[in-house]
Parts: sequence; structure tokens; C-alpha cells
Amino acid sequence: MGQSSNLIQQRINKLQEIREVGIDPYPYNFTVDHQSAEAIEKYDDKQEFAEKEFPVKMAGRIMSMRGHGKVGFVHIQDSTGRIQLYIRRDKLGEEDFDNIYKRLDIGDIIGVEGWIFRTRTGELTVHVEKLTLLTKSLRPLPEKWHGLKDVETRYRQRYVDLIVNTEVKKVFLSRTKIIQSIRAFLDNRGFVEVDTPVLQPIYGGATARPFVTRHNALEMDLYLRIADELYLKRLIVGGIDRVYEIGKDFRNEGMDRDHNPEFTMLELYQAYSDYEDIMQLTEEMISSVTEKLHGTTKITYQGEEIDLSPPWRRLPMLDGIKDALGADIKDMSREDMLKLASEHHIELDEGISRGKIIERFFEEFVEVNLTQPTFITDYPIEISPFAKKKRDDETLTERFEIFIGKLEIGNAFSELNDPIDQRERFIDQVRQKEAGDEEAHVMDDDFLRALEYGMPPTGGLGIGIGRLVMLLTDMPSLRDVILFPQMRPEEGL
Repeated sequence: MGQSSNLIQQRINKLQEIREVGIDPYPYNFTVDHQSAEAIEKYDDKQEFAEKEFPVKMAGRIMSMRGHGKVGFVHIQDSTGRIQLYIRRDKLGEEDFDNIYKRLDIGDIIGVEGWIFRTRTGELTVHVEKLTLLTKSLRPLPEKWHGLKDVETRYRQRYVDLIVNTEVKKVFLSRTKIIQSIRAFLDNRGFVEVDTPVLQPIYGGATARPFVTRHNALEMDLYLRIADELYLKRLIVGGIDRVYEIGKDFRNEGMDRDHNPEFTMLELYQAYSDYEDIMQLTEEMISSVTEKLHGTTKITYQGEEIDLSPPWRRLPMLDGIKDALGADIKDMSREDMLKLASEHHIELDEGISRGKIIERFFEEFVEVNLTQPTFITDYPIEISPFAKKKRDDETLTERFEIFIGKLEIGNAFSELNDPIDQRERFIDQVRQKEAGDEEAHVMDDDFLRALEYGMPPTGGLGIGIGRLVMLLTDMPSLRDVILFPQMRPEEGL
């Protein structure tokens, strides 16, 4: 039997002993009237305490224990922080001291009643008069969790990660604040939050492979949505002029530092707007959210200082490529593009479209250098099936993507609302799918029918919440901002 198994058995033995003296190690509830951070803030400026002057009832997980004989010091941790407990046998009572306190371990959850005082070292402490065991922990907390090289263990056992690593908890509390701030910003601007179907008979709104599931009663396959776009646009048709959704999307793709098959997306649509209006809304929203979180619009991401205050840089995609390569590819033939790609050792699939070649040049030479917030604008029409054609160049579209800290944060269009043009784009996507592009769009006749009733001029935006949280919490990987990232099954379980 290994050391871990021995420690677990020791705790099981203590559990049995506790039960034998008539104590329930898993009671139903406990009344708490102070959390640790609240108590410390409330009494921090007070130096002298009369006995029992400030009574408290607190609960938390034991994180440290020390002491000898008839006196002990314990630190408990709740959702707000840690506070010290002072436990004396003569004050607690011999029975509870011997039956409960002496059988406690680090990791156990306890409730205490007592009063606040300050120790000789100046630490605010609870003088415990009553002790209740709330949960006996059977598995010891790891001692060297912070330095784990195998980060997958931390992702798998996020519950332990949150217990022992306060910085991890801060990241996820920040994620919640970011989403709350986005909602407040949009609600204040008259946007309506909605829910659209996650299970869809036709997937669309993005270029991605879907997850397929089966509906037994309908005897048909359904798809987990890859985007919210086409349903939200139906609501614009229906007369909800400002609409948004924050929800889960699913894409059947690989996993890396900024991709997870299940992720949270913000999508919003604003009638009577174009991509210039959405650029302004985007920079105002992200700078506002950043200031609410950090008190400033200046952040540091992976060692780089970034200023998110508006206005942000606007850079047309082709201009960015020209600046990076020293070659103007705007009117270059597909054959000359392929030759240029070969000269730069860029491998391309056979039959790749001209637009996708341009996109690869951008990814290889421009995207990797976009640290300060930048709107990359005017994407090729072949890779933008839901964006309006650019007003002065029908080979391009009124589309932008947001890049900050070398991360792609979001995607936006002047939304295509011409049903005839949209049908032709769908047909082109179907051709691409038949030619082997698994991520091309499928035909959606009901969406086309909706457009035929008339959708007003509309600007739309999608932002990956996870990537935005990465940026604003200085985390290097998407898995650091997803509570339970997707992983391969653990061996032995």
C-alpha cells in the first residue's frame, strides 16, 4: 500500500472514531454570519478587543494546523480568503477538543463560533468557543501542487487547483466580472439578451466541422451549434433591432493554446449599422470592461504592455500583407500567389482559393506581430460568406477581425442582407464542400427565406469570451480560463 493510500486509511479510521462517539461528520447545514475577508476588513483598524465583544460564526476548509498539547492555531479558507483560529481545550471543552479537534486534518471543513481578537503578533484571529465538523476530508491535499510540471493534473482536478491556488480562483472570479461587465454595457445600450437553439438541424454561421448527435423521437441527426449567427439574424428580421447572446458553441476541431471544442461566445447584432459602427462599439466595450476590471485601460499580456483605450488602429488586410512582404498582392494572379507562397516556404492545399491564399499570407506574416489592439479590415469575399461586399471593391468584404496581444479576439461584418447574393454565396460554399472543404457552409433555405422577408442594414460581432479573459488576466492558454477544459480520458478511470 502506497503512502497516499496509508494517509487515506488513517483518515477513514478517524472518520469511524468520530462516528463511534456519536458525531455526524457530514451534517446538513451551518449558519455563517461572517466570511473571512468581511471580518478582516470590518475589524482591521481595531487594535484592542474586549472578550466576546465581536462574536462571529464562520466556516471554511482547514489549510494549516499547528500547536501542542492543549492549544492549537488553525487557518481556515472560505470563498473570500483565510483567517486564523485560536483553539484552547479549556475554552472549547474537553469533550469537543478530544473528540473533534484532535481528529481534524488539513482539508477538513469546519464551522466555528467565537469572537474576534488580535494575537501578540498582530494577526486578527477567532477565539473559538464552539467547533463543528462539517465535512471530513478523506484525501490529503497535495503539498507541492503549485510547482506541478504536469499541468494536465491541475486541469483535471480543478477542484484541488481552486482550493490550493488562490491565483487560479482570482482568474475565474475575473472571468465572471468580465461577462457581467459585457452584459451591463450592452444592456445599457438597449440590447436584448436572448437564447437560441444549441441543437440545430442545419449548422452554420462559421467555418467549422460540427458535432453530430441523434434525436431518437424525430429520427434525425442534429448538430451542436458552431455559431449563434443565423438564428440571431432571424431575430433582427423579426424586429428586435439590438440583440445579443452569450452562450456555448461547439466546433469539432483540434485543441491548442487558443482552441477548445466547447467554448463561450458573445454574438451581437445591431440594426441600421455597418462594420464601422461595430468597430466603435467594440473598442468602447472592451476598453470599458477592462477599466472596470483593472481600473485602467492599460494592461500587460505575456510581458507586453498594451493600451486598450480607443481609438484602435484600423489596418486593411492587403495593406498589412504589403507592408510585411514588400509585395502588393491585390491584383496578383492566383498562379503568381502560389509562386510567392512557395518562395516563402508556405505549404498550401491543392485547389486552394485565392482568398484563402491571401488569408495564409496574413496569418504567416501579419497576425504574428499584432500586439496593440488592431482591426484588420476588408477580407476577401471567398472567405467571408456572410459579409457585405466592400462599397468600392467587390472582391473584398466589409469585415474585420480584432487582434490584441497576437490573439484573434473577434470577428465582425457589415452583414449581408441581400437574399439573392446570400444564396449565391451559399451555392459557392456548397461547391467548396463538394470539392473537399469539410468546414464550408451548408445550404440553409429557411435562413434565406427569412432574408427574403427583409433584414435591415445590420452590423454583427462575435467575440471569444475565453480569449478575452486570457488577455485581461494575462493567462497564456485557453485551458487556464476554462474551469474544466476538454481532455482525453484519464488512464485508470
